[in-house]
Formats: sequence, C-alpha cells, structure tokens
Amino acid sequence: MKKVDGIPKIMKALVAYGPNDFRYEDHKVPEITEDEVLIKSLGCGICAGDIKSYHGAAMFWGGNNLPQWQTPGVIGGHEFSGEVVAIGDNAAKKYGLELGDWCAPEQILPCWECRFCEEGMRWMCEKHDMYGFQKGITDGGMADYVRLSSRSIIHKLDKSIGIKGAAFVEPASCAAHTIERAGISMRDVVVIAGMGPIGLAKTRFAKMKSPKLLIALDAKQNRLEAAKKMGADLCINIAEEDAVKKVKDLTDGYGCDIYIECAGYPSSVINGLNMVRKRGKFIEFSVFGQEVTVDWSIIGDRKELDLLGAHISGLEGYEVAISAITKGTLDVETLVTHRVPMQDWKTGFELAEQGDPAIKVVLIPEAMQK
Repeated sequence: MKKVDGIPKIMKALVAYGPNDFRYEDHKVPEITEDEVLIKSLGCGICAGDIKSYHGAAMFWGGNNLPQWQTPGVIGGHEFSGEVVAIGDNAAKKYGLELGDWCAPEQILPCWECRFCEEGMRWMCEKHDMYGFQKGITDGGMADYVRLSSRSIIHKLDKSIGIKGAAFVEPASCAAHTIERAGISMRDVVVIAGMGPIGLAKTRFAKMKSPKLLIALDAKQNRLEAAKKMGADLCINIAEEDAVKKVKDLTDGYGCDIYIECAGYPSSVINGLNMVRKRGKFIEFSVFGQEVTVDWSIIGDRKELDLLGAHISGLEGYEVAISAITKGTLDVETLVTHRVPMQDWKTGFELAEQGDPAIKVVLIPEAMQK
C-alpha cells in the first residue's frame, strides 16, 4: 500500500442522523484495504436530493409505502471527486491510479452479483448502495477524506478539468444518461422542464443532438438566462406565461415531441402530460418530495405515450460528462456558481434550495481550505 505523508486520524464530516438533523462533526478518517482507495475530497456538490433528504422526504427516510433508504449516521454527499492520498496495491493495478491522481467514483456501488449487474446494467443494481446514503458502506463526499470501496467504478480525471469541473462530473453524468434515454432526433421539438444544474446540463447535451426546437422551462429568470447560454432556442418563464398553450401554439396545436421532466414538482408532471403530443415521449428523471397524482388514462387511452424513466448516470454518463467538461463543451463556469466552506453547510443548503442567484453550490472541505 502507498500513502502520502500527513494523513490525519480525525477529519470533519457532515453526518445525516435524520430529517432536519445533519451535524458537522469530527469523524475518524477511513482506513482502507489493499483493494481500496482513499481520496482527499476536492469538493462535494449539493444535490436536490440532499436537500429533500434534509427535509425528510419519504424517498430517503421511509413513509408513503416507501422503505427507509438512508441510514442514520451516514456521511452525506454523492457529487464528489478527489485526489488519491492512499491506495492499495490491488486497487492501483485495477484502476490504473497513483498517488496524486484526481479521480471521480460513480455514485453507485454495484453488488456485481444481481441480474442487473450481470447483464451490464450496474446503475440499476438491485442492492443499490450509493455514496452518501448507507452508513459504513457508502459514506459520502461531504468530508475531508472518502474511502472508495473495491466495488466502485472509478474514473481518472485529467487535472485540466479544474476544481469546478471535477465537482460537476456526477450531475453531468446524470444529464448525459437522460438525454441518451430520450433518443432525440433532428425533427423533434424538445421541452426540458426544470433548469436546475442537471436540467441545464441536459439542455446543453440536448442541443448537441440538434433538435428542431429546444425549449427550457423554469420559474427563475436567472436559470432561464443560463439556459440560453446552454443552447435553449426558447425560454419560458412558467410563473409568467402559460407554457402548455405557448408550446401548442408553436406546434400547430399538437404539442412537443419529447418532454423531459427534471423539476421535481407535481405541476411539472401535469404540465408535461398536457404539453406532449399524442404518441410523444415523456422522460422522467426527478426525485419528488411528495406524491404526484395525475389522470393516468392520458398515457394510454388518450395519447398512447412512451413513458421512460432515467436513473442516475447509466452506462455512458461518466464517460460523456468527463469528456464534455474537460473539452469545455459543457461550460461549468456558468453552472458552478458558489463554492461554500463545508463548515458553513447550512448556508450552502439554503443557497442551493433558493436557486437564485445560485445554480450549483459546492461544499469545500476544510482540508482543501488549507
């Protein structure tokens, strides 16, 4: 095993104990085996899922017929990357990493034994451990140091990607997978609802598919301005205009060909079902903080829609994201607007939740502040 000098025994970490009970506290620096990697976190983005977890969404803490998924005492955060500070000999051979290299682990830790892993769909792993959600198994990146399990898929990063770029690899990977699921053609009118960080990245990747018309929806003007930079042909402020009517007016009353939902609000789902044309595609990505009730018959009886889900990064997401950020095809300077010291995590969460002026907020560990 190789390790750099000066790794401390104790670090700082943001630990999730339950709804509205996150604590920034001392924590032991993880120890690793010969099959594992220890990284010094370069920063960890705040995901909308992290905010919903903090507020006690059933998706994470159970309820509404959903099992508890997040375990009390886990270190949060799945949008992270880091610098290798210790690595086992077996891990060095497996991943091709050396001390000092930058890397980004995929958010999922596949079990490698279920039918989905065996069939090459690791992002749908039945066991489904993810960084930042299972204590001791997948403690996440909201800490000075992170242990990368031997089950991880780890991608080496060229340091030219920069600190902001490294922090945005995970969200960008989710965006890339969603756009691949959408199967956009050059004849399609595409609507993307929700111009959060991932929605904006989806707008950029969708533009690369050269659709006939690319429309961005949001209620925040700062995010619609960012959407223009990402390549949206038309931006609609849903707080000021009837988006359904406007899209139908633009399409001779038919509606859009593809609707991509990434706002995470029930109203966004309802708007999408009303806005998409008959035999169109509805792509769902969001994690919702509450149940959504719709007239389900619209999908079959009235419109015969293709309803597709998109979950995390898929198979291709990280490769596409890393390439796009490194080459500058995806402009992270527009997307990563705030870097907040991790000890000020409450401020960071508030900025991320407000979404104006912030777009992507990244927490910077104390170890990176020195």
